[in-house]
Amino acid sequence: MTIRIAIVGVGKIARDQHVPAITNSPDFDLVATASRNGGVEGVPAYHDLTAMLAGGETIDAVALCQPPQVRYAAAREAILAGKHVFLEKPPGATLSEVKALADLARDRGVTLFASWHSRCASGVAAARDWLAARTITRVSVAWKEDVRHWHPGQAWIWEAGGLGVFDPGINALSIVTAILPRPFFLTDAVLEFPANRAAPIAATLTFQDSHDVPIDAVFDWRQTGPQTWDIRVETSDGVLLLSKGGSEMSIDGVAQDLPPEAEYPGLYDRFAGLVKARQSDVDVSPLRHVADAFLRGRHDRVDAFED
Repeated sequence: MTIRIAIVGVGKIARDQHVPAITNSPDFDLVATASRNGGVEGVPAYHDLTAMLAGGETIDAVALCQPPQVRYAAAREAILAGKHVFLEKPPGATLSEVKALADLARDRGVTLFASWHSRCASGVAAARDWLAARTITRVSVAWKEDVRHWHPGQAWIWEAGGLGVFDPGINALSIVTAILPRPFFLTDAVLEFPANRAAPIAATLTFQDSHDVPIDAVFDWRQTGPQTWDIRVETSDGVLLLSKGGSEMSIDGVAQDLPPEAEYPGLYDRFAGLVKARQSDVDVSPLRHVADAFLRGRHDRVDAFED
């Protein structure tokens, strides 16, 4: 069965990742888009979701790629219309709204998928399997990048609910929650807010797990030059390093053989399987850690930031 899917919010992530993944998937057929920012050549385009759902295309599922602050209303409308829903990360602006969507999807008998693309990076499954049999002693995360390069002029990301530096940082948390064998929790945090912004530009986080293993993370949006997306796990049998966002993995400095990179194709394979099984996957653990950081962390004001 081919799943007829529509994209809502045709921005950079949709054009760069979702459209190619859908186009190359044997499970999906892109039948419509809804966006104020244009569409996809050869695909019927609508200004908004409501108009698209009332249009002439038969749609089985929608992929929601708008900013998280507006995603709940769109997801609710799609679910009430009987559509399966793929949520770009983060799945929502709050934990409560994601829970409400999960309950609604269950009641309506449709699939809701909270996607975490970094979990499909080439090294993540291999890292999880290697760590499962090891005694972990320390975990360190460094996720530092240049916001001017990755999010130029995107005002929504600096607004309340836009997450700021946690927009990329949540990718690191999605990997760490996937590869570590035990859950962990926040013990301390410092969030740095530019004087003219409502979301943080940097964060320093301290966690521990139930065995008192220390886990520290530094997220920073002010890095220029080479970008840093590293997760270092010290164990009794050596040091595992996931680098370049999880696409490369080494153990004690020795590079490991990994499958080709296919983050978004992996997500759409997962979504297709969930739709066919009439199941949902709504893991909010990465978002919960972000919420804990805002709740538990100290908020410091730093110099104003301009794009």
